[in-house]
Amino acid sequence: MSLDNFAIIESTLREGEQFANAFFTTEQKVEIARLLDAFGVEYIELTSPAASPQSRADLERIASLGLKTKILTHVRCHMDDARLAVDTGADGIDVVFGTSSYLRQFSHGKDIPYIIESAIEVIEFIKSKGLEVRFSSEDSFRSDLVDLLTIYRAVDKIGVNRVGIADTVGIATPRQVYDLVKTLRGVVSCDIEFHGHNDTGCAVANAYCALEAGATHVDTSVLGIGERNGITPLGGLIARMYAYNPEMIRRKYNLPLFREIDNYVASLVDVDVPFNNYITGFTAFTHKAGIHAKAILNNPSTYEILNPADFGLTRYLHIAHRLTGWNAIKERAEQLQLDLSDDDVKTVTAQIKALADQKRITLDDVDFLLREYHSRLVSAEVLESIEKTAA
Repeated sequence: MSLDNFAIIESTLREGEQFANAFFTTEQKVEIARLLDAFGVEYIELTSPAASPQSRADLERIASLGLKTKILTHVRCHMDDARLAVDTGADGIDVVFGTSSYLRQFSHGKDIPYIIESAIEVIEFIKSKGLEVRFSSEDSFRSDLVDLLTIYRAVDKIGVNRVGIADTVGIATPRQVYDLVKTLRGVVSCDIEFHGHNDTGCAVANAYCALEAGATHVDTSVLGIGERNGITPLGGLIARMYAYNPEMIRRKYNLPLFREIDNYVASLVDVDVPFNNYITGFTAFTHKAGIHAKAILNNPSTYEILNPADFGLTRYLHIAHRLTGWNAIKERAEQLQLDLSDDDVKTVTAQIKALADQKRITLDDVDFLLREYHSRLVSAEVLESIEKTAA
């Protein structure tokens, strides 16, 4: 089952270069590649060497680093591109050809027999050089199913390593992805790769359904950066697969490194990590409602499907607000080493709620009320002791 045995093709250095704000220097690309390698992704995909002289030089540089992960490049299904790519030192070449009526009419103008003929020529050439090769249709979900299966059968027959399905415009639903991959799984014996754009917010769900249906590889990018709204985010896929099988994900990937990867790429493309980002968003492990806080204190699994400790992170109980509960305030009193009974804590909690109804409050406000109440208790106890001694 692919859910238990999948590979990530990390495309920050290819798809991610198509993000509006992206401009990676060679050294930045090297650092991204080293981080992704240390994280444990199985493949890193880079921009075609035909794109520019610097793109070719960067590909050659990263291919020569001796990383554990396999290095891929992504090219048009054209012999000129293939000849250029095989000399770069890459471990494999991802070949793509548009198959939808939109692309065939308004982009390259080629028919299905031409696409098959070109694909066979390019694939056989790359295989003759001993390299891994994938053939992908582009805009797969707006392509004719008979056309797709005809192409995939032809390339599978000559021994392509993988075929790719690309939701190039993010139009597919999870059910459509599942159905197409399931159908394709019954037609080809090679591996199946899924590339999903996030224009309609389905990229993570679509990637998961692709794996459920028999896909073996998923394309991702850090923070999901890419053309338009990007593709399946690495963190989103990791979170989804962790929820399915935490032990497998802990074993496959260096999870505590993930925050550094997100933060580094975000800094390079001049964006903030979104507050609700998978795993690394600043509210990802923040709990606020009183009933949530009480349960989290008793057993974090009640409201956390991901364990922040596995990612080198910690949870945060947000208690400075009108929704707070006395159990969370009691926890804070204990952190401050204030000896308060449950009834005392409930009294302070009522004061906190009353203040929070009037204005936005901070943790300092909570601490002040706790310390002030505790101080009054201590003063009262001291006064009572003095009075008893005097008597």
